[in-house]
Amino acid sequence: MRIIAGEFRGRRLASVGKGDPGAHLRPTTDRVRESLFNTLNGGRFGDPIEGAHVLDLFAGTGALGLEALSRGAEHVTFIDDGRVAGRILRENIQTLGCKTAVKLINRDATRLPPADTPCQLVFLDPPYGKGLGGKALRMAQEQGWIADKALIVWEESEPQEAPDGFVLLDQKRYGDTWISFLEAQA
Repeated sequence: MRIIAGEFRGRRLASVGKGDPGAHLRPTTDRVRESLFNTLNGGRFGDPIEGAHVLDLFAGTGALGLEALSRGAEHVTFIDDGRVAGRILRENIQTLGCKTAVKLINRDATRLPPADTPCQLVFLDPPYGKGLGGKALRMAQEQGWIADKALIVWEESEPQEAPDGFVLLDQKRYGDTWISFLEAQA
């Protein structure tokens, strides 16, 4: 895995190979991440990255949030309760030297603490097929993590419907991965 573009372009991230099922690590491939960020930078959603506060739920290795940081996000909060994920994420943060622009919360993404600052961009990449994405999204909304009109990028094994308080903007399929783009409503 590597950072695709921006300030940290080409920098290698700690590898987990094809993943670690025991640790529920299934990293977004470079190809899917590149396509996703091309969509985000394509103007359809405005400019959701530049200067944004980003929330990366079920962060795993942190590749999505770190890519956003590389491309101009102001701050990223990573949420993951996995020991292996936490170790890899801390290693990736150290490798990129971006500790002052991130916060790592070692916690279950469905049991969030209250937010310090609402986020304009949210990456949601739960373990596939376990129904955790909707729970985490509701909890993030209840705890003040999601700004009005925030863009939610939800990665799953199948297309997702927008829960109450959100509007579905688009869906894209990349092999066995579906990305659903949602917008938070007031």
